[in-house]
Amino acid sequence: MGKFAKWIAGGLGWIITGSPLGGVIGFAIGSLLDNENQPQNGNRYQTYGSGNGHATQTTTGGYVMSLLVLVAAVMKADGKVLKSELNYVKDFFVRSFGADSAQEAIQLLRNLLNQNIPVNDVCGQIQQNMDYSSRLQLLHFMFGIAQADGQVDVTEANLITQIAQQMGITDKDFESIKSMFIANTEAAYKILEIEPNATNEEIKKAYRKMAMKYHPDKVSYLGEDFQNAAKEKFQKVNEAYEQLKKERSFA
Repeated sequence: MGKFAKWIAGGLGWIITGSPLGGVIGFAIGSLLDNENQPQNGNRYQTYGSGNGHATQTTTGGYVMSLLVLVAAVMKADGKVLKSELNYVKDFFVRSFGADSAQEAIQLLRNLLNQNIPVNDVCGQIQQNMDYSSRLQLLHFMFGIAQADGQVDVTEANLITQIAQQMGITDKDFESIKSMFIANTEAAYKILEIEPNATNEEIKKAYRKMAMKYHPDKVSYLGEDFQNAAKEKFQKVNEAYEQLKKERSFA
C-alpha cells in the first residue's frame, strides 16, 4: 500500500458517513482499498470526526479527499473528461507527492468522475470544517489543475469561482490566487491584494501580510508533501513583490 492509501487509512477526519463528502467518496474509497487488498469494514474509513458541525483539524486523508472531489468536479465542468486531463493530474501528483501516490490518486479520481458531485454541499462542508489557510491551498490546486493543459476553460473558471464563494474565500484572496495563473497587466498588484496606485510603503506592508498568509507553515500539519506543494503559492508572492520593486526601483 502506497502513501496515498495510508493517508486514507490514517483517518478522514470530518469526512463521515451521511455527509456530502462521505456520500461521494464512500464507493470510491472502497474500490481503492479493495484493490490494495486491505480488509474491509463498513465504517472504518467513514466514521472519523465529531459530526457535530464544529470545526476539527483536518487530517491529511480528509484534505486529499476534499482535493480530489473538487478536482473531479472541475474536470467534469466542461462536459467532457479527456485522457490528457487525467495525465495532467497524474503528472501534478507525481511532482508533488511521488509516483505511487499519483497512481492511487488517479485510480480514485476515475471512480469519483463517475459520481454525482453536489458541489455547493461539499464546499459548505469544507468551509465549516477546514481552516482558511487550507481552503486557500485547495483553491490554488484548483487553478493549477485547470491550467494544466495550458489554459483555464471558461466553464472551469466559472466553477472554480463558485467553489471559492461556497468555501468562504474572500474576493481579494480569490483574485490574488487567480492572478497567479491567469496573467493580466495588474497581476502583481492583485497577488499582493493592493491597487496599482499603492505607495511603495503600502506595497512593502502588503508583501509582509501576504507572505505571512501564504507561508507554507500554515499547512504544516498536513505533512511535508503538502507543505512543499504550498511553497509554489508562497513563491508567487515573492515574485510579485520583486517585480514591483524592480519596476518602481525601490529597496
